Amino acid sequence: MAEKVVLAYSGGLDTSIILKWLKEEKGFDVIAFVADLGQGEDMEACRQKAIDTGASKVYVEDLSEIFVKDYVFPIMRANARYEDLYFLGTSIARPLIAKRQIEIAEKEGACWVSHGATGKGNDQVRFELTYYALKPDIKVIAPWREWSFNSRESLIDYAKKHDIPIPVSKAKPYSSDGNLLHISYEGGILEDPWAAAPDDIFQITVSPEKAPDKPEVIEIEFESGDPVAVNGNKMTPACLLNNLNKIAGAHGIGRVDIVENRFVGMKSRGVYETPGGTVLHVAHRALETLALDKEVMYLKDRIMPEYARLVYNGFWFSPEMELLNGMIHKSQKNVTGTVKLKLYKGLCSVLGRKSPNSLYKTDLATFEEDMVYDQRDAEGFIKLNALRLTVR
Repeated sequence: MAEKVVLAYSGGLDTSIILKWLKEEKGFDVIAFVADLGQGEDMEACRQKAIDTGASKVYVEDLSEIFVKDYVFPIMRANARYEDLYFLGTSIARPLIAKRQIEIAEKEGACWVSHGATGKGNDQVRFELTYYALKPDIKVIAPWREWSFNSRESLIDYAKKHDIPIPVSKAKPYSSDGNLLHISYEGGILEDPWAAAPDDIFQITVSPEKAPDKPEVIEIEFESGDPVAVNGNKMTPACLLNNLNKIAGAHGIGRVDIVENRFVGMKSRGVYETPGGTVLHVAHRALETLALDKEVMYLKDRIMPEYARLVYNGFWFSPEMELLNGMIHKSQKNVTGTVKLKLYKGLCSVLGRKSPNSLYKTDLATFEEDMVYDQRDAEGFIKLNALRLTVR
């Protein structure tokens, strides 16, 4: 009897070839797992494609609400951006997919799991760190580190040979990965960091030049650091993010083009669309300035780069991440309120913010006459802070 392997399957070029390769070349009984994270694809077509390509069984699961609530919202509470620009859309999706893979493997009695990440990228680390954190005795097969294919063009040739339908061509060979938080693009025509990304690759944002000439004002409500409503309408986490993607995408918000440092050591050019996530980041930060203690905010700002690095590198299920998430979760207790934003031609601007837990006190901050702040106290404060400077 053939050994079972659970493959993280998307129906794209790489995993389509991998499914066939695992079955035909390695002799595995392949169980395909398709995670619906809100990427907007036809899941039933994906299921059928997996069966047609040789899967003995296919799991198709809608994890979009879990993804946004338990993975996206925590990194939003942390204001996490890798290297100050990347909202970690792919990075934070991999631990959830890998976790569910392990659960399916245990249910099906499979000793093996597999993924479509290359030996050059970050995803191989993210998948496998999660596998080993949750099931140390699991066996992993990473085809890109084993097979003889050395390019996506060679995969395209293999797909044609075996009549496997694929979503890319040699003329347009970049790869993309999407979920409710973002869509990423890399490789192929994007590998020249001097060349501008062609506008036709973007799927959920319009070009800022083509965005409406009239700005749109929206309001986002938060409870304990998490967004719960847009323009007064309460929504589930996935519905809220999907709604913001449409609103912000129509105004050209959320495009990012960066050269990032991969965990494995090389630099890589990535192009991203994160419309809803960009708006949530701006809104959440604005509310924190109102409701978060000064030193708590400073501490969060200092640990954010490390938090983002851990997520990017794949250490979601690690003791240090558990510690950081616990601390950040506690910091959000009073981050409740509403933020008013203006969306206009690629820009998201804060117009106002309010909170029942606001630490902003007009009678302290005013430049008008007040009876609560003795300005003469500032003299001693300044002299004490200047002491080490005068001694030096």
